[in-house]
Amino acid sequence: MSPVQAAAEVFWTAFKSLPKGAQNNFLDRLMVDRRVRQELEDRLDNKAVDRALKGRGRVSWEALKKSVGA
Repeated sequence: MSPVQAAAEVFWTAFKSLPKGAQNNFLDRLMVDRRVRQELEDRLDNKAVDRALKGRGRVSWEALKKSVGA
């Protein structure tokens, strides 16, 4: 595990150990930060697109990228 991954694991463990109210306060603070909120929204959008593309009869994301020369 890399040092960055280890640090992320420490933060995740700390977050999960907080009481529910403190977790909600922390999440609220994340959502107030415009940069963090945008990153989270982008990641959620990408996951939704990936799920949709894996659906039956859909073209894979990799095949789509290849077809446009990306």
